[in-house]
Amino acid sequence: MNITPQITQAFIVCISAIFTQNILLSYFLGLCPFIGCSREVRSSVGLGLAVIFVMTCTCALNWILYHFVLEPLHLEFFRFIMFIIIIAAFVQFVEMVIDRFSPYLYQRLGVFLPLITVNCAILGACLFMVIRNYSFIVTVGYGLGSGIGWFLAIVAMANIRGKLANDLIPKGLQGPGITLIIAGIMALAFIGFTGVLAGQ
Repeated sequence: MNITPQITQAFIVCISAIFTQNILLSYFLGLCPFIGCSREVRSSVGLGLAVIFVMTCTCALNWILYHFVLEPLHLEFFRFIMFIIIIAAFVQFVEMVIDRFSPYLYQRLGVFLPLITVNCAILGACLFMVIRNYSFIVTVGYGLGSGIGWFLAIVAMANIRGKLANDLIPKGLQGPGITLIIAGIMALAFIGFTGVLAGQ
C-alpha cells in the first residue's frame, strides 16, 4: 500500500490546522483555558505543550478504537463517552508527569490542567476526524496540527497580554474584554493565510 499520498495529505491538513483552520481561532473551541491561562508566557507554554501531547495521542487512539471497536460492533453512538474517557486518562497521565517534574508549572496551571479533560478543542478534534473521515495518518497530522495551532494562539496571546500589562486600557475592556478583542484580531490574521495554504 502506497502511503505517500496519505503522508502528503497529512502534512497539508497539519499545516491547515495550524493556520487557516486553527481550532481555537477559527472554531473558537477551548476558549476557557485560553483566556484563563494566557496571562503568563511560562504557564501558556506548559499548557500548550500538554494540549499538543494530549490532542495528538487521543486523536490517534480514538481513531483506532472508533474504527476497530465501535464501528464493527455498530456502537458509534458511544463515541462521545469513549472519547471523553480516553481524553481524561491522558490528562491524568500528563498531570502526574507535570506534578512530578515541574511542581511550579503544576501550581501555576492550577485548575486549568485537569480542565483539559473537558477542553472542547480536544474533543472537537476527535469528532472532526470522524466527521471528515480521515485516515489514521491524516488523523495524527490533524491532531498534531490542531495542538500546535492552539499552542501558538495561547503563547501569542500571553506575549501580547504581557506587553499590555503596563498600558492604559479602558476599565470596561480590562480582562476578558481586551482578550477577546485581541483573539478576534488574531483570528483575522490567521484566516488571512486562506488561499496561500489549502487544506481539507
